[in-house]
Amino acid sequence: MAKRVHRPREDAEFDFILGMSRVPVLAYFTGTWPKAVEPCRVMDLVVGDVAEDYADRLTVVRTDITRCPAATERHRITGAPSCLLLKDGAAVAHGTGPMTAAEMREFLDGHL
Repeated sequence: MAKRVHRPREDAEFDFILGMSRVPVLAYFTGTWPKAVEPCRVMDLVVGDVAEDYADRLTVVRTDITRCPAATERHRITGAPSCLLLKDGAAVAHGTGPMTAAEMREFLDGHL
């Protein structure tokens, strides 16, 4: 995954990254249970590419659901992989399930 993707280890770090970002945030939620592992691996590649392509106008945060349970609950994330686009801390778009790079770009371009 690209260096431009933040990986918070706990809820406080997740909240800090959101609070410090001057641009919209793509929060990508992952899971480690068996049915989520492979789709999340696929999304890792997509999110890494997007992080590079949108580096000047987007902060990307890869969030492990088990490490950041409060953020997961607060943003009503119920499955992985899930993507949440936040502007000024408020959710403006939500997507669940794996996406191709083209679908991810369409998702972002429609809301940035």
